[in-house]
Amino acid sequence: MKPSPVLIRKYGNRRLYDSSNSKYVNLDDIAAFIREGKEVKVVDAKTGRDLTRVTLTQIITEDAKEKPTGLPLELLRQLVVASDEARQEFVMWYLKSAFDTYQKVKEGVQSRLGEVQSTLLSPVDTMKKFLAPASPRPRTESEPELEALRKRVAELETRLKKGERGKRRKSAKALRMRA
Repeated sequence: MKPSPVLIRKYGNRRLYDSSNSKYVNLDDIAAFIREGKEVKVVDAKTGRDLTRVTLTQIITEDAKEKPTGLPLELLRQLVVASDEARQEFVMWYLKSAFDTYQKVKEGVQSRLGEVQSTLLSPVDTMKKFLAPASPRPRTESEPELEALRKRVAELETRLKKGERGKRRKSAKALRMRA
């Protein structure tokens, strides 16, 4: 269920009153509500007319005064030129589509960065995964042959070791006899 919007009443003296929290607010407070993901609705206190669009536009223009990184001048000019309803609807549709696309790309990038960050922040886990023994292989037809070869190699190594011991003993005896 969608939470009810924060209701802001705008009075004739340009004061904004947050009916939900029973306190006066300013444009920065409304911008903060929106950045927090809250839905905000601004209405004229006397007539009840919806002033949300006008207020949000005012927030954008106030923000652009402080930072020169606001909307590009050419776009603003085109918005002024697009005074007839059809062109204005197209421009608004285009801007919404552009912002939606931007939001999807931003979420995708943040998701990938989160994955990379978790990998970087947990090198121990990464090493555990890297060094963990592989799951046991299923036995193949050549497994019995491999076992037979291993036994044969072990037998040969044993014989070699016995042979070396015998040679050492013989060479030790030969040295003693010469002395």
